[in-house]
Amino acid sequence: MRDRSTGPSAMVPRDIVVVGASVGGVEALRLLVSSLPEDLPASIFVVVHVTPSFLSLLPKLISKWGPLPAAHAEDGETIQHGRIYVAPPDRHLQINGGKLSVVSGPKESHSRPAVDPLFRSAAQHCGARSIGIILSGYLADGTAGLAAIKRAGGVAIVQDPGEAAAPSMPKSALAAVEADYIMPANQMGAVLAKLVVQRIKNPRGKLNPALAL
Repeated sequence: MRDRSTGPSAMVPRDIVVVGASVGGVEALRLLVSSLPEDLPASIFVVVHVTPSFLSLLPKLISKWGPLPAAHAEDGETIQHGRIYVAPPDRHLQINGGKLSVVSGPKESHSRPAVDPLFRSAAQHCGARSIGIILSGYLADGTAGLAAIKRAGGVAIVQDPGEAAAPSMPKSALAAVEADYIMPANQMGAVLAKLVVQRIKNPRGKLNPALAL
């Protein structure tokens, strides 16, 4: 079934989860994905600042850590529920309607892939359907994108800086965004399981992606 709701008051699910991390974020990501239910009715998109050689291994690791299959995102790929899409080495990952966009583009926050391009695209194309998660990392990548998600009516989740190996990214996000949840990474799966079954009025309904489900 395809969700083609377009009205400004259409009821839509919170089914787009974008995750950003940097230094220390791989362990946080492991805790997050291992806490996910196997029947999660949502799509998850991941950007991590790591070396290209390690980034190429990340989808295999994520698939081992949790119940959902992970793979590098492919340009033009149709988004599906129950999948984890990982930004490929040296490429930005973005959401473009109901499909993925994988592009080179200039670095942001000294990184490619960077978190902000993904988060901004989720805010633009998915509006209130979006759930943004900031995990451990240095500097401020993801702060502006998380703010965009909140302005679009989405949900902001930030790893507890006291738990994060590198608290700069969580602290930066919390300084700029009123987070809906501040929590340990291993508790995020349970919260996501509750959020993604909610149906909400999307103020940006006309920008909803037509997800292939």
